[in-house]
Amino acid sequence: MWDFALTVHLPSTALLTYRRTMPGSWTFAVARDDLRRTTLADGEAPEPAGGEVLLRVDRVGLSANNVTYAVLGDAMRYWEFFPPEPRGLTGGWGLPPLWGFADVVASTVPDVVTGQRVYGYLPPAGHLVVRPGRADEHGFRDGSPHRAGLPSPYNAYRLTTGDPAYRKDSEDLLILFRPLFFTSFMLADQVADNGFYGAESLIFSSASSKTAYAAAVELRGRGPRLVALTSAANVDFTRSLGCYDEVLPYEDVSRLDAAPAVYLDLSGRPAIRDALRRHLGGRLVRDIAVGLTGQTPNADAAGEVFFAPVQMRKRGQDWGRDELDRRFTVAWQRFAAAVGEWIEIRVSDAPADLPRVWLEVLDGRTPPRVGHVLQL
Repeated sequence: MWDFALTVHLPSTALLTYRRTMPGSWTFAVARDDLRRTTLADGEAPEPAGGEVLLRVDRVGLSANNVTYAVLGDAMRYWEFFPPEPRGLTGGWGLPPLWGFADVVASTVPDVVTGQRVYGYLPPAGHLVVRPGRADEHGFRDGSPHRAGLPSPYNAYRLTTGDPAYRKDSEDLLILFRPLFFTSFMLADQVADNGFYGAESLIFSSASSKTAYAAAVELRGRGPRLVALTSAANVDFTRSLGCYDEVLPYEDVSRLDAAPAVYLDLSGRPAIRDALRRHLGGRLVRDIAVGLTGQTPNADAAGEVFFAPVQMRKRGQDWGRDELDRRFTVAWQRFAAAVGEWIEIRVSDAPADLPRVWLEVLDGRTPPRVGHVLQL
């Protein structure tokens, strides 16, 4: 047993601390007050106690969505899903949640069997201990006490054998897009469910982002015009998707038609919101914060905040779980058939590549056509 600490200076003034204790597992964490500062710590693989299951994290994605979890970690309680303290990390570190696949490697729960593969919310770490509740053929929810008061959709772990949307040859698309598409699907459903708020146009900022164009695919042809706002460098890519009726660079907001519009803000950039409000005035009938690819919290400035689990709960009551799953699966299959032509998947090894990929995504250096997958 041995212990040392090594500090390494990375490009763009990033700081990585590497701390090794014992082999067997590892954890990647970021400083909650400085997302550029990261640590990679090794430790023992945990042992599940009675009523617990040990998951080995296998393959995950990393995108601007995960940076959003870190930026809103305190406000939306994302830091609470995977507390760093049991992993030997103290002093303001946080574990940004990732989405992906994990394998059951040890179980003390009869209904959860070693060898099963699940999809769900995972830490940037080698292992995760969960306490399954309500396990069935679809999967289970983590009933660990610290997650009891957190949004329930993030606590669900879906068995690949009980998931109609799962296909082994499309795991990477599920890793990269399923959590985003869930948000997009629910966003599109909420907007349509409210009669598009009487708007003639739906305006997306950060329109080249996966969440934005997945929602646009769902909304295309259902009524309002879909208008994309994006950076000048991403205009050609965004147009190539074919899911927007109009694509404009941010500096051309004044060219927008002065028709009743809903603003779906995925960028969080105050200057864009201010320009839209000046240009549209009272014709901006709804201003909805959806995400923040620009890493600027935008909930206070927007008129309202979209939170996918709220609409999911509504539709669960309206339709029932089976019908919600069916509609999501149909929409996902339609989207997956198109998105395979739009995305370049880059697979990296983790934990070694995690700090580099985290910084690339944090700095906004990942091209919109690229999706990062990490094989652990």
